[in-house]
Amino acid sequence: MVDPTIENLAFQRQFEQAEIAATQANLTEPRVVSAYYDLDTGLIILRLRSGAIFSFPPDIAQGLAAAKPEDLAQVEITPLGDGLHWEALDADLSVAGLLAGVFGTHRWMAELENFQQGSPHE
Repeated sequence: MVDPTIENLAFQRQFEQAEIAATQANLTEPRVVSAYYDLDTGLIILRLRSGAIFSFPPDIAQGLAAAKPEDLAQVEITPLGDGLHWEALDADLSVAGLLAGVFGTHRWMAELENFQQGSPHE
């Protein structure tokens, strides 16, 4: 049988390590302080804690393509500021992923790339 004291100590160490990792991530990873859909430009606009601004057209993001403006306007920021959520669209996007140019799953990105390669605009 496992000694509960040893088990509790192991859990406490893991918990403390997780807290340290979360603090480090919060200091070093991009965090959103505001997000909104700009009807005039048709872009989702993110203001990062660093002061930087990032925007993207919703049509390239999985779960947002072809969404109604009123649904796009209902963007929520996750509590840590590391993600975006649209309840009505059942869509979630990671801030780090967006900044890295990842707008959905591998399959979504492959389909997006194929679509863009066939676009006459490039």
